[in-house]
Amino acid sequence: MKFYVAKSAGYCFGVNRAVNLVNKLLEEGKKVYTLGPIIHNPQTLAELEVKGVRVVNSPGEVPPGGTIVIRSHGVPKSTLEEVKSQGLECMDATCPYVAKIHQIVAQAGKNGKTVLIAGDASHPEVQGIQGHCIGECFVFRDAQELQNLVENHHFDGNSGVCVVAQTTFSVAEWENCLKIIKRVYTNPTIFDTICNATAKRQSESALLSQKCDLMIVIGGRQSSNTAKLRDVCGKYCTTYLIESADELPLSALKEAGCIGITAGASTPASIIKEVLDTMSEIIEGADQNLMENNAEGSFEEMLEESLKSLNTDEKVRGVVVGITPSEVYVDVGRKQAGFIPASELSADPNVKPEDIVKVGDELDLLIMRTNDQEGTIMLSKKRLDAVKGWETVAAAEESGEVLTGVVTEVIKGGVIAVTNGIRVFIPASQATASRNDPLEDLLKKEVQFRIIEVNRGRRRAVGSIRSVLKDERKKQAEKFWETAEEGKEYTGVVKSLTSYGAFVDLGGIDGMIHISELSWGRIKHPSEVVNVGDTVNVYIKGLDREKGKISLGYKREEDNPWEILKRDYPVGTVADVTIVGMTTFGAFARIIPGIDGLIHISQIADHRIEKPQDVLKINDVVKAKITEIDFDRKRVSLSIRALLEPTEDAPADETAE
Repeated sequence: MKFYVAKSAGYCFGVNRAVNLVNKLLEEGKKVYTLGPIIHNPQTLAELEVKGVRVVNSPGEVPPGGTIVIRSHGVPKSTLEEVKSQGLECMDATCPYVAKIHQIVAQAGKNGKTVLIAGDASHPEVQGIQGHCIGECFVFRDAQELQNLVENHHFDGNSGVCVVAQTTFSVAEWENCLKIIKRVYTNPTIFDTICNATAKRQSESALLSQKCDLMIVIGGRQSSNTAKLRDVCGKYCTTYLIESADELPLSALKEAGCIGITAGASTPASIIKEVLDTMSEIIEGADQNLMENNAEGSFEEMLEESLKSLNTDEKVRGVVVGITPSEVYVDVGRKQAGFIPASELSADPNVKPEDIVKVGDELDLLIMRTNDQEGTIMLSKKRLDAVKGWETVAAAEESGEVLTGVVTEVIKGGVIAVTNGIRVFIPASQATASRNDPLEDLLKKEVQFRIIEVNRGRRRAVGSIRSVLKDERKKQAEKFWETAEEGKEYTGVVKSLTSYGAFVDLGGIDGMIHISELSWGRIKHPSEVVNVGDTVNVYIKGLDREKGKISLGYKREEDNPWEILKRDYPVGTVADVTIVGMTTFGAFARIIPGIDGLIHISQIADHRIEKPQDVLKINDVVKAKITEIDFDRKRVSLSIRALLEPTEDAPADETAE
């Protein structure tokens, strides 16, 4: 089995520049908002979201104090003007190659030329280019669409046409389009704006796919350049587009003799490495790790041949008569003294003899060597166990039986679990319910797993803990639905956060707390209230059994600020309040979190004032009296004047409306 990785796979200059810019802003403590996804890669976007980056669809969604980042695809000129008009702090991460196209089409429009754009009209890069055009512009996806365009539209031959391409456009298709352009127009202005990195990546991938049985293209499914790579490679061999190592086509990989790997411009190096590591584990069985860490890792390969020549006299049954840290003494009913070296007791090199056997145990053993001069017989338990255990493990692959074992080692790329005396490799991608869970937590733990792959020739087995966990989760979910009802309370763990709510693992099934249910006050993001990993008490607010969706409640009525106000702040209460807003008719003051009251301009001072700002300013803390509460309309009236001694020129009967 061989596999090759394209040299140009992974981040291009523009994408790397954009991601680094966002990370730098985060390090500076900025609140970052990207105008659309910064790149088309779900894993990178998820990582940035965890760090606090929020995706917005328009500049108007960015709150005061936020920094908006223009993504590498660029935006229309009108969007840049909108950002400027709103006075937002803006960082432009538009790829320099894309920005150059903006300049080209803008100048062409000023010169009266019609602009033709080779690209996907639905892609944000192309939409941004269109937004910098002045006058007529048309988009075509391929040579056929271009042909239809020139047949149905007659452009002014005197003014001419200007032709550009999306930076990730297919190089081969661009050549086809140029033939039509040159045939139809006398003096077209043509700019080959396909990014050099794109052209190189497509060229390398085409050459690689011609000498491979199978190609793996790594990247986001929304990524234009990744889709082009899939199309380029698909012309020459079977090609799979995957977003992560979990999607590797294992059965197809086993049958391929030569595999090529490339990646889109938005694919981070960490995901490429993860795919390569997983392929090394699965395709090559991760045997290198086992052999490097176990000097006797090849005993299974020699075992079958050695057992073929055994007769019944070479297999014995013995009784444990003594245990030391390095050996176990056994009576096998012969004149020689039997002993089992600690290394021959178990496939687990770290286990202690006293953890495996005790005095009086009867064991089936294999005679390894007899020394008549010393009167001893060296025996092995693990080698005989391996024969029986291997048959159990091999049969479990076909039957799907769940095996139980103990994780004895955490190695590169996964863990080793021992079951029935057999070491089973469990890749990291199959070891936990989530790829983010640490493997170290499994060490020395008893686990259940299925056998997903067996190499009978080399006596190697690959297992999956995740498969069993999924089944358990499914059973838990079925049990949940049997008893679930609105109002029922649960304790769960926050699994993930989105801009609109928090997902909570209730044990086998997830429910969502909408952002509006997280707090009685207004919040901008769920992370202001809960974090991933938090244990929370929730109740079922709504159930959709058809779609399997669960809406959860988190707020408690006793925490309702209006209930607190009713209990602790009746009319007549004097409280310290904070000025939070000003209007022409008064000032708004925070009484308790979640409740603001109005101090009418007539109730701010004991004399007439022109505007609230004459007396108050934002964040002032003042004493005020609660004069009225309307619980139905959720309104509170406050008065500072009621606490002041009246002055001679104070109006006698001025009250709030």
